[in-house]
Amino acid sequence: MLPEGSLKVYPMTSESRHVRSLLTAAESVHDSELGSISRLTADTFPLLHRMSIKRLVLAPGSIREPHWHANANELTYCISGSLLVTIFDTADEFSSFTIGAGQMFHVDSGSLHHIENVGDTTAELIVVFGNERPEDFSLRGAFGAMTPAVIGNTYDLPAADVAMLPRDTGSPLIVRREGAPSIPDTAGWVNRHKFDVEAQAAPVNGATGSARLARSQFWPALKDLSMYSLRIEEEGMREPHWHPVTAEMGYVHRGRARMSILDPDGSVDTYLLGPGDVYFIPRAYPHQIEVVGDDEIHFLVFFDQPMPADIGYRASASVFSREVLAASFGVAESQLPQFPFTPVDPLIVGRVNPVDPTDGQ
Repeated sequence: MLPEGSLKVYPMTSESRHVRSLLTAAESVHDSELGSISRLTADTFPLLHRMSIKRLVLAPGSIREPHWHANANELTYCISGSLLVTIFDTADEFSSFTIGAGQMFHVDSGSLHHIENVGDTTAELIVVFGNERPEDFSLRGAFGAMTPAVIGNTYDLPAADVAMLPRDTGSPLIVRREGAPSIPDTAGWVNRHKFDVEAQAAPVNGATGSARLARSQFWPALKDLSMYSLRIEEEGMREPHWHPVTAEMGYVHRGRARMSILDPDGSVDTYLLGPGDVYFIPRAYPHQIEVVGDDEIHFLVFFDQPMPADIGYRASASVFSREVLAASFGVAESQLPQFPFTPVDPLIVGRVNPVDPTDGQ
């Protein structure tokens, strides 16, 4: 038990406007033996802006039917499974490629695409959109909107030949494949829509954590989304920082962590995160992440820019003279800590002090 007053105790919020669980608090869009779709949009997570998130689970042989998004680009990370992705872009560009755990793919708004489980185990994907309320259309629904005569004319066929197709505009979302999958011989080739983020040599890599970066610097296909695969050891901490023109939405894949966010009204929101939780931080709000427990944390950190920018606390202290800092903090210059000169923020720092207790500890 720590002596009273030895460390500041940070109050924990029981319900934070910055956090929702994608496993227990999300809207269920589909749930069957074929798989499930759950999502967080601005309807269930009001703080969201320019971003939303979905969890897609596909049983073996199941297919997220061909569809497109009318108002949002898509960025997807594969948690597990073996999948075939097909994308039909404008200008008649066609792609079909396989995806596995730790790999990602990107789909432009309006591009027709499907996601098919071609493996023997359940597949799980985290899907992020560049809109807080993405709009979807399915190929089946688009066909159902037109008469048999119109569809027949499109294919030089009599209307009777296409009359058996469904005439509704709904969508089953997930369907089952009959027989074995049809995988093109070229499905393993390099593709501009695909990025193997976990195979990347981590640009940020230290003794207490690492970050692999799926951003336009390494993946030119990205337009308004990016992702950091962030791992932090028990002894490490994501230093306090903010993103000048970039919102941040994170998904907790593994581990337990604590975050603190400063809101413009001066309030500090401090909360715990566990697997399946999603947090959202509006543009330029200061925040930090630290491990709580003995396990490494793994976050999928998504941004609403292809090249997110960071300003960290550590480098901030090197920008101004000690006289300016002393005046700002209201202390004598001699009382200022000896801040180390830091020309480039480290992103992940070591933790030399005990973890601050919370009011729940």
